[in-house]
Amino acid sequence: MAIKREHLLISGKVQGVSFRAYSEQKARALGLTGIVRNLTDGRVEIIAEGEESQLEALKQWARDGSPQAVVDDIEAEIEPATGEFDSFRTAS
Repeated sequence: MAIKREHLLISGKVQGVSFRAYSEQKARALGLTGIVRNLTDGRVEIIAEGEESQLEALKQWARDGSPQAVVDDIEAEIEPATGEFDSFRTAS
């Protein structure tokens, strides 16, 4: 299958609730590469690359997020993969 990139912007109560740590754990378990980071506007951004089924699984997981998160909305955009990531990590 072709490798794709998905860019997610997650809003709600997603900062200060370990959302990034859980995202990194889930993405690594799915075999994805990319980054997760907090944005200054209170959202969390995930940029992930992998097969479509892996990306869909991450997006489905993100709808609930970490145990204390409250996800209000997810903006998702599929983009061409760049191959720039060699693992999945939390970025600052």
